[in-house]
Amino acid sequence: MATAAHQLTPEEASAHPPAESVVVRFAGDSGDGMQLTGGQFTLSTALAGNDLATFPDFPAEIRAPQGTTFGVSAFQINFGSTDIETAGDAPDVLVAMNPAALKVNVNQLKDGGLIIADEGEFGARNLAKAGYDTNPLEDDSLGRWQLLKFNISQLTLDAVKPFGLGNKEALRCKNMWTLGLALWMFDRDRAPLVQWLKDKFAKAPTLAEANIAALNAGHAYGETAELAGPLKQHHIAAAPAEPGLYRTVTGAESISLGLVAGAQLAGLPMFFGGYPITPASAILHHLSRLKEYDVTTFQAEDEIAAICSAIGASYAGKLGVTSSSGPGIALKGEAMGLAIITELPLVIVNSQRGGPSTGLPTKTEQSDLYQAVYGRNGDAPMPVIAARSPADAFDCAIEAVRIATRYMTPVMLLTDGYIANAAEPWRVPDMSGYTPFPVQFLEEVPDGGFQPYARDEKLARPWVKPGTPGLLHRIGGIEKSNLTGNIDYSPGNHQLMTDLRHDKVLGIADDIPNQEVTLGEESGRLAIVGWGSTFGPIHQAVRRQRARGADVHHIHIRHIWPMPKNLAVLLRSYERILVPEMNTGQLKTVLRDQFLVDAKPLNKVSGQPFRISEIEAAIERALA
Repeated sequence: MATAAHQLTPEEASAHPPAESVVVRFAGDSGDGMQLTGGQFTLSTALAGNDLATFPDFPAEIRAPQGTTFGVSAFQINFGSTDIETAGDAPDVLVAMNPAALKVNVNQLKDGGLIIADEGEFGARNLAKAGYDTNPLEDDSLGRWQLLKFNISQLTLDAVKPFGLGNKEALRCKNMWTLGLALWMFDRDRAPLVQWLKDKFAKAPTLAEANIAALNAGHAYGETAELAGPLKQHHIAAAPAEPGLYRTVTGAESISLGLVAGAQLAGLPMFFGGYPITPASAILHHLSRLKEYDVTTFQAEDEIAAICSAIGASYAGKLGVTSSSGPGIALKGEAMGLAIITELPLVIVNSQRGGPSTGLPTKTEQSDLYQAVYGRNGDAPMPVIAARSPADAFDCAIEAVRIATRYMTPVMLLTDGYIANAAEPWRVPDMSGYTPFPVQFLEEVPDGGFQPYARDEKLARPWVKPGTPGLLHRIGGIEKSNLTGNIDYSPGNHQLMTDLRHDKVLGIADDIPNQEVTLGEESGRLAIVGWGSTFGPIHQAVRRQRARGADVHHIHIRHIWPMPKNLAVLLRSYERILVPEMNTGQLKTVLRDQFLVDAKPLNKVSGQPFRISEIEAAIERALA
């Protein structure tokens, strides 16, 4: 069927230009398959050539009571024909599979947006569970939006009736019916999804055919309903892109691939010791599938065993890697100190989530920056790197491996729940463009004898595999003597070793790029300084404000510790500094401490990412 845009005359098309981007949010019970629906819609969107960004929003409960607001699972995607850097502020379309999904998400829908609701689920029992006294589909309370309601449950049952499924099994196909309707609405090809269903249910062909029938029925409903109201087909043109091989990646996938690439560039086998914790578990899942790249994965019995096994692997001459989230990182603290005092390479990935303690297990936050920079007993300096997006996590992982192996130090790589779970297109890089940094193990006794804590020009000690003839040495967590590595409690030695470890980490600043201005000039009235996943909303807000003539500039910091050498001078060239971050002001405090600049905070700790509009409003206030 031709889209509405295809049928317009040139004059009509220019009078009503197609949208450059659309934000769609699928929401339902955690058993309704919303993440699966969103994931497959993302696949079809990527194949259509649109740029995109996604935001999976999981409930924290493993299985909240069905139909309650606690169990609502949502998936938001922003896709378009231009550069997309966030999952969107407010949805244009909300697909609500039950009253609870509507209740939790409707107020985020932009005025005039479209609600597609499964009225078959809006019975008295589900309305009561969601806290509705009356049916919102019938009481005019949704007057700010366009409403399209039909009985998706019954339409799905009708579509899959020929396959003899039970009622419960048949209703599990609702998400495919909904996906079919969404594919029609945005002019998407069903063929890749049909093939995916055949592959997924290869051992249960009846289920495959039932789901395909539901998908086709939803698509056909859009084609044949021909409603004069809000249900219309929209064609979003492909986004311009440089030639190359593209795929969608989540942050967890990107980090996993980057760690493997880093190990290959270092010429090392990799050992990953991990323990399951949301949202970091996916890294273990992905790495376990990459054994052919000399990757060993180990699911330990607890967080402490996970990091200690990785330290043991590094001692043995492998690249040790471990991963967790805030609570698990806290448990790993003593072992991080062990890696620091023994001066062994180790990569620690922290996928931050809402805290403190168990906090908000499935929600995003940036509140572990203090923990990363300062959070160990004693003076225990450690380099810290922060990824700004799922795709950026690949290069950040390689950089973490480079620093860890070059400087014989643990490195913490920060992501968060948003980066870990979100997806975006990624241009698969040509690895021939990456400079290898092969590790050189000490394998022979040097002139003058072996000293395990002798240092090179970058203050890194030699890396020796256990059992190398003539290179027997002592290692452990008690302070050791400079050069010899023997136990040494003397005041002067502890002062010296503490200074050496401190200077080694600070010296990494000589080996990282100068801080660039991401958008704007190197001086002006207002600099917006960010780190991590705030990149997208900051960048879009600054871009919009600059288009209106505002004197505002964007700086985004990758190397959190040590910071780039030119950052102090750069920050002082702006009249004002604003730091948006999803915590109570942690980077702001570090900037004030290090550079004595009057950085102002813009904080958010709701478990949700910043909206572009929130940062735009803060820019306007700062420049008023």
